[in-house]
Amino acid sequence: MKDFFSDSVLLNSETAVSLYQLVKDLPIIDYHCHLDQNKIKNNDSFSDIGELWLSGDHYKWRAMRMCGVDEEYISGKASYHDKFLKYASILPKIIGNPLYYWTHFELKQIFDINEPLNSESAERIYQKANEKLKTLKVRDLLKHFKVEYVATTDDPCDDLAANGKYDETMVGPTFRPDKAYYPKDYVPRLEKVLNRPIRSAKEYLAALIERLDYFVSKGAKITDHGFYHFPKEYVDDDKADELFQKRDSLSEEDRELFFGWLLVNLAKSYAKRGLTMQIHFAVIRNNNAEMFEKCGVDSGFDLIGKTQDAAEVILFLNQFTNDNRPNIVLYTLNDANLKELAAVTGAFRKVRMGAAWWFNDTLESIKYNLSVISEYSVLGTNLGMLTDSRSFSSYSRFDFFRRILCDFVAEKVNKGEYDLKSAELLLKDICYNNPKEIVK
Repeated sequence: MKDFFSDSVLLNSETAVSLYQLVKDLPIIDYHCHLDQNKIKNNDSFSDIGELWLSGDHYKWRAMRMCGVDEEYISGKASYHDKFLKYASILPKIIGNPLYYWTHFELKQIFDINEPLNSESAERIYQKANEKLKTLKVRDLLKHFKVEYVATTDDPCDDLAANGKYDETMVGPTFRPDKAYYPKDYVPRLEKVLNRPIRSAKEYLAALIERLDYFVSKGAKITDHGFYHFPKEYVDDDKADELFQKRDSLSEEDRELFFGWLLVNLAKSYAKRGLTMQIHFAVIRNNNAEMFEKCGVDSGFDLIGKTQDAAEVILFLNQFTNDNRPNIVLYTLNDANLKELAAVTGAFRKVRMGAAWWFNDTLESIKYNLSVISEYSVLGTNLGMLTDSRSFSSYSRFDFFRRILCDFVAEKVNKGEYDLKSAELLLKDICYNNPKEIVK
């Protein structure tokens, strides 16, 4: 029987172990996350492991709720010590959940603790981890995991004052204009930041592009969009201005028309500036009305939406020529039609599938994502892993992914289907060279 979370966990052959040695210590390019750049700038410390783990991790919050933990120990006023003990108590129940892997990787890689976390070990682990945390601040964790680049997620109106280079880590902004899709509430914010009135759709777009250029001046290499589904129709500038003028009373259909116009024009602006455009879709937000009222956004109540119709993705991609289409990375929260979406990347240049996102960053779903991309798209241009996280300890997710990836490729090598030298180069590209290319 293998030791608990041994060095070879998830690596099921000697070839996998050997390949993993080549990539396990490569620097990390985290090209999509929700870390707080102010905490990096201020080099914040943590009161205890409970704060580090449970102050804003909705993955853990969801798991605790599913196991019947009272909300007082999740988003409530219980101490971080007591919240940690409650979290520890559910770990044995969530076998297979990526949290089980991530938690034990973090214990081992950050705190040198290599025993199962449960009710019996919780207090002992809590004390030992806290001793280590006395000497670990935010930037120490980034250095520990060799994080070379962090792409924070930022609203166009953000000042980006905290973005910049800290020690060996570049903290670059990501332009995410989700709140600008529907201008009714966003126009006043944009007018305040730019100190001028916005009177037309053309001026609204120009204002957003002005903010985009500000982001670029602060080191932005990436943009990001999140929505339920792609638009079903696109309109010209005149129709967009007509919609803008009546923005306070748009129907849902008209709101989508304006959103489509804005999405295409922003994308063309990204192409001119050499920016990569990430698009996250098939997610339904804030589903539990009672708990949303109590806890707010990003608290564990978002869910997988319907599959994205590939025809709508194709319609969007056909709004561009090869010259004015930006580099696009597609992420679906519902991977039931992943093969269909992956095949689309073969019909349009500069388009690729992204990582197994959010609910799909599990052991089996990552394997499935790799398999589909390798068979229906191109694995060698894949950008590898990202954290998509608010937790500074979440970089163990990269190790989780690298182990799965190495095991996936090693199986091909062991069967004589793929040569070892190509495997070594492929893994280095996916784990470092490819993501490095989009942020350089």
